[in-house]
Amino acid sequence: MVTKWFRENVWAAAAITFVRVYLGWLWLDAGWHKLTGGFDATGFLKGAIAKPVADHATQAVLFPNYTYFIEHFALPNVKLINFLIPVGETLIGIGLIVGGLVATAAFFGIMLNLMFVFAGTVSTNPWLLTLGFLVFMAGANAGRFGLDYYLMPLIRKGWTKIRAGHGKTDNTDHRGIGGKIVPH
Repeated sequence: MVTKWFRENVWAAAAITFVRVYLGWLWLDAGWHKLTGGFDATGFLKGAIAKPVADHATQAVLFPNYTYFIEHFALPNVKLINFLIPVGETLIGIGLIVGGLVATAAFFGIMLNLMFVFAGTVSTNPWLLTLGFLVFMAGANAGRFGLDYYLMPLIRKGWTKIRAGHGKTDNTDHRGIGGKIVPH
């Protein structure tokens, strides 16, 4: 009942719009500073490898697969990471502020925050994760007062057209014995 209200109510949409714009500003600000300030993730990645998140009692690495990913993919491809992080943060911020593809922007914001936390950076990431989760859970209602109001019907229409072109819509009567509809 609460989820339905959160995803469909106009007052919930108004409230989540403020959260969405605030969160978008935080992402846009972080991305813009990285874009214009000569961002280089090399030191961060080396630090995440040298001192991974570990259990205080046993010193066992908590996210060994992520540390492996950083060491064997992210660090060797740091030029790609140096491009993706600032551009991604900026696009997430823009999407959230203008209300375009809000659920997608919130999802990728959540993913970036999780990656930063797994690398050992707490900072504002739990706060951003919480806000991102609220926006993501609001679904299409989060973009009701934004570009999604106009964009989502176009996307649905295009998606329906694509599915129809690939034979995904089937209007055939699937009645079995006794006239009951049976799945195909």
